[in-house]
Amino acid sequence: MVKLNKIYTRTGDAGETGLVDGSRIGKDHPRAHAIGEVDELNSIIGVALLGIESGAAQAKLSRIQNELFDLGADLATPEDVAGALRVVEPQILRLEREIDDMNSSLAPLTSFILPGGGGGSAAVHHARSSARRAERAVVAASRDVPINPLARVYLNRLSDHLFVLARWLARDNGGDILWQPGATRDG
Repeated sequence: MVKLNKIYTRTGDAGETGLVDGSRIGKDHPRAHAIGEVDELNSIIGVALLGIESGAAQAKLSRIQNELFDLGADLATPEDVAGALRVVEPQILRLEREIDDMNSSLAPLTSFILPGGGGGSAAVHHARSSARRAERAVVAASRDVPINPLARVYLNRLSDHLFVLARWLARDNGGDILWQPGATRDG
């Protein structure tokens, strides 16, 4: 368990942040950027939860929030640290099972859909786009430092999960909002 007695440490005042092994990197380092994007995604999911009444969806998102802290710890730990907390394949496989389960009750897509809908759907779409941004940040960081490849896979699968969850939430609140290509071109 983490214990924080003091919130400010002043150790970041010079523009650096600490990693799990005690090493320091610039706050603008690609690794720090990836950690920050995952943190923002977690916050967006927290806001999305405020608009969701479905207990099943709340449970899914609560598990995901915890896993995003695992992912943040993974990203903050250099690859050569033994016994580190890492994203693991069973977490990805659970996301896939949940995607398949939710998707089995949805009509096939006939068009791209616009982010929106009731029941928290729009907020989950926001989280989905944030997951894609976090994934891009992890890909960029992995060009500079070794990163657990399952971190990238987890975020890729998570964005799919959030897309299907947004559709699943919209299903009972008016359904998907379909993109109508060129619908406004005539005025």
